[in-house]
This record gives sequence, C-alpha cells and structure tokens, in this order.
Amino acid sequence: MLNPNPELPVVQSGAWVQKIYGAFPAFQSKNYKLYFSGQLVSMIGTWMQIVAQSWLVLQLTESVFLIGLVMALSTLPTLLFTLFGGVIVDRFPKKEILFYTQFAAMILALTLGILTVFDWIAIWEICVIAFLLGMVNAVDAPARQAFVTELVDRDQLPSAIALNSGVFNTARVIGPSIAGVLIAVIGTGGAFMLNALSYVAVILALRKITIHEVFVKNTTKPLDAIKEGITYSFTHPIIRTLFIIIAIVSIFGWSYTTVLPVIAKNDFHVGAAGLGYLYAASGLGSLLATVLIALYSKKISPLYFIIGGTLVFSISIFLFSFSTDINTASILLFFSGFGLLSFASQSNTTIQTLVKSEFRGRVMSIYVLMFIGLTPLGNFQIGLISEYWGVPLALRAGAAIVLVAGLTVFLFKNRIIEKYHGYKKNVSVL
Repeated sequence: MLNPNPELPVVQSGAWVQKIYGAFPAFQSKNYKLYFSGQLVSMIGTWMQIVAQSWLVLQLTESVFLIGLVMALSTLPTLLFTLFGGVIVDRFPKKEILFYTQFAAMILALTLGILTVFDWIAIWEICVIAFLLGMVNAVDAPARQAFVTELVDRDQLPSAIALNSGVFNTARVIGPSIAGVLIAVIGTGGAFMLNALSYVAVILALRKITIHEVFVKNTTKPLDAIKEGITYSFTHPIIRTLFIIIAIVSIFGWSYTTVLPVIAKNDFHVGAAGLGYLYAASGLGSLLATVLIALYSKKISPLYFIIGGTLVFSISIFLFSFSTDINTASILLFFSGFGLLSFASQSNTTIQTLVKSEFRGRVMSIYVLMFIGLTPLGNFQIGLISEYWGVPLALRAGAAIVLVAGLTVFLFKNRIIEKYHGYKKNVSVL
C-alpha cells in the first residue's frame, strides 16, 4: 500500500496496520495531532470524573433519581445556552474560546476534588458544580465541533471527525476502568483531582497550535443570529432529519448511562470497578466502529451507517434490559457502543460536510443541543420511570422508541433524499 505522506513512514507490521493508518489522513496535520493528543488525555480524565461523580452521588444518597438529577443539571445549561454558544463560536477565534473553557473546567474539577478529599462535599455542592460545568460546556462543545474543520483540509474532515469519536470512546474505555481502580485506592476525590490535572494537556496543546482561524465579525443581534441558524438547519431536509433522530436517541437511548451505576450495584452486585467494566465494554464497541467507518466510509453510504447504527444500538439496549449477569450485559453494551458510534459519527460527518461555513458554529450548537442538551429530559424520564416502574421497563421503553425512529428513517429514506435534491435546486437558483 502506498504511503499517503512520504514524510510519515507506514508501519510495516502487516497490511491491516497500513490500511488502518492510511484510513486516518487527518494525522498528516501537525495541528490536528497536537489537538488529538491533548483531547485524548483530557477526555480520559473527564470520563474518570463522570464515573466518580455518579458513584459519589450513589454513596451519599442511594437514590436513582438524584443520580439522574445531577446528570441532568450537568447538561441542562446546554439546553438553555448552547445556541448562544454557537453565536459566540461564529464570531470569535475558536482556539481562544477553547483555552478559556478548558481552564474553567479545570478549576471546577479541582474544586470538586478539594471538597471531596476534605469531606466537605454535600449533594447540593455536586449539583452546583455540575450546573456550572454544564454552562462551560454550552460554549466549549460547539467550539470543539467547529474547530476541527480548521485543523485539517476538507478531504481530511471525515477522518478527523472519526478520530474525534475515537478519542471520546478510547477515553470511555480507559477512563472508567482507571476510575474504578482509583476510587478503590484513593477515593472519588483523588479521581476528581487527577481529572483537573488532565486539562493541562489540552491547554498546552492549544497553545502550540498555529492556524489562521475563520470567524466573522457579525453585527447581527444574537437572537436574530440564532434564528438564522435554526431556520437554515430546519429548512435543510437532511440536516433536519438528522437533528430529529439525534434528539430521539439522546432522550430515549443514551439516557441508559444514567442507570448503569444502579444496575452495576443492585443487579450485578459489583463495585466501582465493575461499573468501569460496563462503560469500557461500550467504549470498545465504539472503537471498533471508529476503525470500520474509517476503512469503509468511502465504500458504504453514511445513510446505512446512520440507520444501521440506530437499529443495532436500540436492539442491544432492549436486550440488555433482560441481562442477569455482567458478562452478557457487557457483550450487549459492546454492540450498543458500536451502533451508537456508527450513528453519531456519520451523522456528525454528514452535517459538517453539508453545512455552509458561515453557519457552522450555530448549526453545530444545534447538534450539541440535540445530542447533549436534551439529555436532561432523558435523565429525568429514565430516572422517574425507574423509580416507579423499575429500570428494565425504562430501558425497554426508550429502546423501543429509538427502534421505531430508525425504522421510520429507513422506510422514508428515498423521500428524504428527493426532498434534498429539490432543496439544492431551489438554493442554487437563489
């Protein structure tokens, strides 16, 4: 196989290794390699904190509802403020935005760590810090989504987005596994402190990145700018369809993570290490999907990854609700991670490829709103249903709704594509 970049030697350990390396041309960009490395370390720390925080709330309260409430508070600001975050991203240098958001997140993680280590922590303090971190993420998330496009050439964009998903899911494998061990050895406070330290990696990487950033000095009022972004997104047939199904997956599918600590403790009778094992299983499935998408995304239509991923994810979660042992549960979570990543990565790539540059920040803020901002609704509904009717029923109901959504897109896919071609003709005339 020919090396796509003569300056970067291809590893001579087999055709598969060479093929996988060649599938990620984004690594040819020095700036992207810096960003990738910093994000990987930071995201491992973030996943350590997610697991440690859920475990801490469970230790303090023994309440499924309060676990869901804390997770909801961490994402509620995304629902409330991320559209304004998208306006900020379109108007100011994304690199500087990310520097300040990452620094703020580091301070919040450090504060949570200190409070926990000295046994000053209470549930209300966890709620406040979760909400403040959510406010930071309301700007940080759309900035990260849009910043990637400025680090690579357009033909490297699918690779960069797949790698970003890979970072998230590599961290989802490593972070919870480390967290399980750390909680047992140094406690939840120590895990929070190490997460604070992990932000240093991405802050240093951002300082070393040198690019000519794309942003527009726009005098449009923020509310008018938000309206423009919403109108653009929901008049575009494909982007509109993707946003709707992303919202459904976010509310009724991804919310399964809220009840994982309860399932680990009450059903499988395992501690924090066992919880990390469950998260890691899902992350490994996502990693496999990342590699396969990189290898075959040019041969297989994104539509099949999106629809197929939705179906695999929903069926896996439905079957997971019947699990009686941790090994079976881990296998099903592996497939759920594979399906969710296939859906999410190709949805992101499709949107980033179709969107006009001047709308990128605002459109990606809507993407973040749909994918992350709506999770408070998901956390609330699954926590409430679990409290009154049990965790298995809550999981099955959510999985069934996602399954119906995926089948609906499959049945109407030709009509959606026809509408898109009509939309393109109308836009080209204007």
